[in-house]
Amino acid sequence: MHDQDTRTGQPAGPLTGPLAGFTVGVTAARRADELIALLRRRGATVLRAPALRIVPLADDAELLSATKELIACAPDVVLATTAIGFRGWIEAADGWGLGEELLGRLRETELLARGPKVKGAIRAAGLVETWSPRSESLAEVLDRLLTAGVAGRRIALQLHGEPLPGFIEALRAGGAEVVGVPVYRWMAPEDLGPLDRLLDAVVAGGVDAVSFTSAPAAASLLSRAAERGVRDQLLGALTRGSVLSACVGPVTALPLQAEGVPTVQPERFRLGPLVQLLCQELPGRARVLPVAGHRLELRGHAVLVDSELRPVPPAGMALLRALSRRPGWVVARSELLRALPGAGRDEHAVETAMARLRVALGAPNLIQTVVKRGYRLSLDAGACAD
Repeated sequence: MHDQDTRTGQPAGPLTGPLAGFTVGVTAARRADELIALLRRRGATVLRAPALRIVPLADDAELLSATKELIACAPDVVLATTAIGFRGWIEAADGWGLGEELLGRLRETELLARGPKVKGAIRAAGLVETWSPRSESLAEVLDRLLTAGVAGRRIALQLHGEPLPGFIEALRAGGAEVVGVPVYRWMAPEDLGPLDRLLDAVVAGGVDAVSFTSAPAAASLLSRAAERGVRDQLLGALTRGSVLSACVGPVTALPLQAEGVPTVQPERFRLGPLVQLLCQELPGRARVLPVAGHRLELRGHAVLVDSELRPVPPAGMALLRALSRRPGWVVARSELLRALPGAGRDEHAVETAMARLRVALGAPNLIQTVVKRGYRLSLDAGACAD
């Protein structure tokens, strides 16, 4: 496992791969283990902080009522949006003794699948989908329905835990009757501790990226930040670009973009492409400096010295970033003291942190002491920092 040591805050395990030296927050509840494994295999330190939990509604009167209604009055179209939701619906109907009746109705309808995983769930139930969008986007589904005409048609929509007001309103405006099938709901996590720790890390600059795989997770993070009184600090960190917001797709990004937060998304809305995007974006954002004949690449909690990754304590990274803002120039001890987290007023703290930084880098000549003035990076003559 390559995760964060909760006692020291430092990465545990080997540091290799394109994401080595970077810390990524994971807000996913569903498929979190898969995403975390992909990130760790590429060297990332992961902060696991589910922003939501999935609550099945197998015993919910609302789901039972919707199922009975659809059996009694067959829909023209059924849209399955998630594999877990569709399977949950069939399993719940089986539990109520309505499974065969529901499957019979679904065989008579135009059955739309949002993506390949949903198609797999449909076929596992002994059904065959009528159509599935290449983009896996509800926007493409909506375009198809509206182009074909929905006036007078009865459309059942398997809800997937997040509101779809624009989608539903567009169908109703076109004259359709829309029946929602609420298979499960998103709720706040029972343990808010991991989410709060992620918020603190983002605000403190201890995270390089936060990944989002659903719009409700993004909205939940913003909501929890507001509850704790750190919403402005969170948005500041996300909008300044110091922390990258990586979303699995454009729908997921909407709550963040509504707050002015820049986001990145892969072309294919999948976990694998999301991780590959992080592998490109985070190293591409790292500061690179030619110092004392070496190539220094400043990553989140480590420095790549030539081809060797060197973990650096938080205080050392704070000093190094302060020096890197003016490479080759002398930075006064007083200014470096202000850069140290919680250092107080004693400039001796700078000397202590600097000594540890030099040890961590493994090459003491990278940072030069300028007597009675401060410190400077030994930038190569005639070189320009990337």
